[in-house]
Amino acid sequence: MAAFGSLSTRLTETLAKLRTKGKLSAADVDGTVREIRRALLDADVALEVVKSFTAAVRERALGAEVSEALNPAQQVVQIVNDELVGILGGESRRLELAKTPPTVIMLAGLQGAGKTTLAGKLAKHLAGLGHTPMLVASDLQRPNAVTQLQVVGGQAGVPVFAPEPGNGVGDPVRVARDGVAEAKRKQHDIVIVDTAGRLGVDADMMRQAADIRRAVQPDEVLFVIDAMIGQDAVATAKAFQEGVDFTGVVLTKLDGDARGGAALSIRGMTGKPILFASTGETLDDFEPFHPDRMASRILDLGDILTLIEQAQKAFDEDEAHRLAEAIATDGFTLEDFLKQMQQLRKAGNFKQMLGMLPGGKGMREAIDSFDEKELVRTEAIIQSMTPQERKQSKLLNGSRRLRIARGAGVTVTDVNQLVARFEQAAKMMKTVAKGGVPNMPGMGPMPPGMQQYKKAAKPQGKQQRRSGNPAKRGQAPAVEAPQGSAFGKPKAEGAFGELSGPDQEALQRMLGNR
Repeated sequence: MAAFGSLSTRLTETLAKLRTKGKLSAADVDGTVREIRRALLDADVALEVVKSFTAAVRERALGAEVSEALNPAQQVVQIVNDELVGILGGESRRLELAKTPPTVIMLAGLQGAGKTTLAGKLAKHLAGLGHTPMLVASDLQRPNAVTQLQVVGGQAGVPVFAPEPGNGVGDPVRVARDGVAEAKRKQHDIVIVDTAGRLGVDADMMRQAADIRRAVQPDEVLFVIDAMIGQDAVATAKAFQEGVDFTGVVLTKLDGDARGGAALSIRGMTGKPILFASTGETLDDFEPFHPDRMASRILDLGDILTLIEQAQKAFDEDEAHRLAEAIATDGFTLEDFLKQMQQLRKAGNFKQMLGMLPGGKGMREAIDSFDEKELVRTEAIIQSMTPQERKQSKLLNGSRRLRIARGAGVTVTDVNQLVARFEQAAKMMKTVAKGGVPNMPGMGPMPPGMQQYKKAAKPQGKQQRRSGNPAKRGQAPAVEAPQGSAFGKPKAEGAFGELSGPDQEALQRMLGNR
């Protein structure tokens, strides 16, 4: 995740230095803790949180669990991971739903934190879980805030209650109260109230937010905070805690290049859990916050569970079975390739998914240099083909490829490269589907015993040649002729030599030798 990029790099480099040591001394531990402290402070983590975190790591690292461990360095990594999980909140917490619908969720935060967009993301997320949310436009202060919420609600497929035009017109407290009543009347089980923010913490904003809270009695009050806010995150969170008394935190803009210290500070300073994280600009860039998974990402240990969850949302199981059969039976076509690429794009940001793999930070340059527009260009090339050409790539002669290139706005070379990559990938997938091991480009041949589809290797060494001089041929030692069958081949184990006497006689009579 981009917000923790710098912190993740420094922590992983610091802990990697311990792997070369078989036994850790007190000086080694103190040096590591010192580097961790500097990395956290540079990431804008609050000083109190840094002190408590490093003290806990040092105490455990100097304890018996490290000194008696078979791999002390790995044990220190585990300790840092455990303590990161602790300051991020320990266990993840879900939204607390009301026993009697609707559940009222109120959003509060500074202007520019992304509350309105987050309202749409949260509504779409809850709708995907089977709920029927409704948005209430109580931000009547910011210009065009009501219009923006209506647009976001339309994109999320969620109704919006907006009786006032906004732009300074209307009573936000009355709108919030009427919105909850409207949700009860239309039997929506969740109401999300978007409130106004300010450029800074002021008395008017806190008073209005407190009035809305008293009017609607929300089940959850979510404090929306920008992860790029830096050291001011703690002061802002404490002001909202005193004025509104929020029950949970939502982090936005975690895809930015900020230091991300807010996420590590708020939980420790306020005691309130982080419930959700916004990781991009689209409505799908939204996920529940899991402290253990976030800690694993920071330490470059991967986040396989989140990666699997995203894949399960995007990929169709029946389509996957059909595709597996097509690959095994040599029926994989460019049409299948196009569907898989579209599902891959649907799964989310490709760079973020690669970053969730263990050791993904080591591929940072390759991931950052990857251009997702290449997927769009590839899709355009395949869509410029006729249905018959997608099913039978062998039909793509020179004139067809020229037509496809013009239709997709690319060169013929781009089309040729795509077809070549597709054919190579289809061949490799077919080999894997049959249980074989394909030859990967640039990796050389497979070891002996793994080449199930290769011909037997030729005998090694220099074979003795027969001289053309009759005198020399007479002086050369006689080569014993191999004993074999009537076909002139050496007798193989498990062939005719293992047949019983009557069976051999019957076989010879059939061949006409007797």
